[in-house]
Amino acid sequence: MSDGTPPREPLEHLDEAECLRLIAPGGIGRLAYTGRYGLTVLPVNYAMHEGTIVFRTAYDSPTDQDLRTGIADAEYKVAFEIDDIDPGARAGWSVLVQGAAHHVESADERASVQAAAVEPWAGGERELFVRVIPTRITGRRVRRPG
Repeated sequence: MSDGTPPREPLEHLDEAECLRLIAPGGIGRLAYTGRYGLTVLPVNYAMHEGTIVFRTAYDSPTDQDLRTGIADAEYKVAFEIDDIDPGARAGWSVLVQGAAHHVESADERASVQAAAVEPWAGGERELFVRVIPTRITGRRVRRPG
């Protein structure tokens, strides 16, 4: 007996290659980490570059400060989530990247990530490049058959 609610579609788990294909164009994602005031989730625009996620922030900003461990060569662990949802179709996908937030500080690395051409939407100086270096990439998709 049906109550009129459409049946739920099966959840498809995505392999790493499909996840990377979906997020390759760049766009908007959400950076998640535990900051000085607790759990923090911020939207940032990003680009993919050499297998890493690159975004920009301001030096000495709360994000910059929260993502520094204070220990030489130790990097903060973060999650980065990207999705594409179509509520009308009850379909979409979500990719979760977990890894280290790496502050780009050497001139050579900075020159390399500038090729990613990620431009922040927010105003002000955002000259600090941060890379999320993946240690785990997972994803899932739901879509209507047919």
